[in-house]
Amino acid sequence: MDIAWILTILLIGFLGSFVSGMLGIGGAIINFPMLLYIPPLLGFAAFSAHEVSGISAIQVLFAALSGVWVYRKGGYLNKSLIIYMGSAILTGSFVGSFGSKFLSESGINIVYGILALIAAVMMFIPKKQIDDKPMQAVTFNKPLAVLLAFVVGIGSGIVGAAGGFLLVPIMLVVLGIPTRMTIASSLAITFISSIGGTIGKLMTGQVEYYPALILIVSSLIAAPLGARIGGKLNTKFLQIILAVLILATAIKIWMDIL
Repeated sequence: MDIAWILTILLIGFLGSFVSGMLGIGGAIINFPMLLYIPPLLGFAAFSAHEVSGISAIQVLFAALSGVWVYRKGGYLNKSLIIYMGSAILTGSFVGSFGSKFLSESGINIVYGILALIAAVMMFIPKKQIDDKPMQAVTFNKPLAVLLAFVVGIGSGIVGAAGGFLLVPIMLVVLGIPTRMTIASSLAITFISSIGGTIGKLMTGQVEYYPALILIVSSLIAAPLGARIGGKLNTKFLQIILAVLILATAIKIWMDIL
């Protein structure tokens, strides 16, 4: 472990956590491929897919918590949405993270690729004028929200991603939640999800503690910064950034799988 290695992990964590705070996702959609490919590309020892999923789970926990802290006073946190989807995704993520030890590395990558592909397709589906709704008038289908959150939890628990990158398109497209409320509430739900995922990864010995600690430090700095900048950007622009990001990640993962 030298300075170059520490800086590499720190920068990967900073980028993932910044995007996490800005777009309401956990940041694993950035960190997973970067942790998998960048260290060996620079001549450092490669992490296994199991190690990457464990490290990502820890990073997501702190990035989501830091982002929520910034949004807590803006009126964008929908408590009902957070409770219903948070409890369901917590259950699913624990099941998925505990069961991931029975999957091969290629199996984990395939699950990640499928989730990213579904999320990418959903982001390009035309959306109604959801951002015209007053925040206090927002309603959603509770049984559907619980079911979808549980399914997302299982898949995200497997890859240590907390499901934020799938939650956002589900909340925008399926449940019709306004963009800024989606970003803030998704971070809160992602934090709850990451608790189950983190416990599962720790119990099954899939966490490398030194890189995880470095990512925690970067998360506490970068996620609040991303949340503040995201709050000032146009909502359509935020949706476009997320759509392109998810699509690029899905393409990269599937190119490697195939």
